[in-house]
Amino acid sequence: MLRFLTAGESHGPALTAIIEGFPAGVPLEKRFIDAQLKRRQSSFGRGGRMKIEQDEVEILSGVRKGLSLGSPITLMIRNRDWENWHDVMSADAGEINPEREAEKKVTRPRPGHADLAGALKYRHMDLRNVLERASARETAARVAVGTVARILLEQLGCIIFGHVVQIGAIACGAAGAGREEYAGIAEFARTSPVACADREKAGEMIREIERAQEAGDTLGGVFEVVCLGLPPGLGSHVHWDRRLDACLAAALMSIPSVKGVEIGLGFRGAGMAGSEYHDPVYYEKNRGFYRPTNHAGGIEGGMTNGEPIVLRVAVKPIPTLRKPLPSVDFFTKEKVKAAVERSDVCVVPAAAVVAEAVTAWVLADAVLEKFGNDTLDEIRLRWWEYLAYLEKV
Repeated sequence: MLRFLTAGESHGPALTAIIEGFPAGVPLEKRFIDAQLKRRQSSFGRGGRMKIEQDEVEILSGVRKGLSLGSPITLMIRNRDWENWHDVMSADAGEINPEREAEKKVTRPRPGHADLAGALKYRHMDLRNVLERASARETAARVAVGTVARILLEQLGCIIFGHVVQIGAIACGAAGAGREEYAGIAEFARTSPVACADREKAGEMIREIERAQEAGDTLGGVFEVVCLGLPPGLGSHVHWDRRLDACLAAALMSIPSVKGVEIGLGFRGAGMAGSEYHDPVYYEKNRGFYRPTNHAGGIEGGMTNGEPIVLRVAVKPIPTLRKPLPSVDFFTKEKVKAAVERSDVCVVPAAAVVAEAVTAWVLADAVLEKFGNDTLDEIRLRWWEYLAYLEKV
């Protein structure tokens, strides 16, 4: 079983992840992980924290001479901002500066954040104990972890990419459904500051983010994640927790600020008749089974059906506002303005990078469930055997 854990606080010394169950013989180089970390960090709409951090991964175990060993992989991303917070966030009580700790104490919960619910659940007297771990800073570790999974998928010819389709009220059209169309969208989205494949709309999105920043407000939006090159039959219909659509939805919903997930047409297909919605099945000798449309988003009955996997994700405006909303002091119960922490204006482009990573992780797990997980060579062999079988059906 492929699994991972992350640890670390937003202003702690580092973020750490341990991966277990990853096969041996997979090329894993630091530069590939760093490239994905940079995409997350440099997305348009990020705040002042990203001017401090220069995220790079340190591979501490499980890899030798650029190849995975099959043993647990440890990844670490150091927080540069730790230098400014060690006297507040240190694990050693003797290193805490009482005056600085009092200055940074949080007692005014932010609407829409984990502050209040987490403090009540864990009986914390300082809401910082909640927000440090609830912070989206944790997603840097998940991008590193997901990149490891992405590298495995790419060894099998699979491609994952994300692109923004809406920021605030500015939206562009949905993507096409074929490999060639998606390949063009992926290439352009990589060069756009907001990861939008529509050049005109990308400019409008940038201006919308800039207006929100000037107003002290934040913006949400929608992005798509697409995976190409997976064969039919990954996932399963036999148990609820093995249904691939359920696993993908859970992973995407775990990203901070995500409030909705669609697969294929999703909610947009709810008003259609079944005769319009479902994808007809055809067969050609040199092509095999195929569908001319992809309303199902590449998943039927909890399993891949061979078409591109298309996931659409809605992201709320982040809850930290420079012009804060009304709140109540945790101790005095007096009416106050919510706490203000350094934050982003719009996380939609960055969240798309995180979503690519968590999607890669779920899909890699499904691949290993079907094809084994000891070595890359064995996985490739079974993968090719399965593709050969599909060609004969």
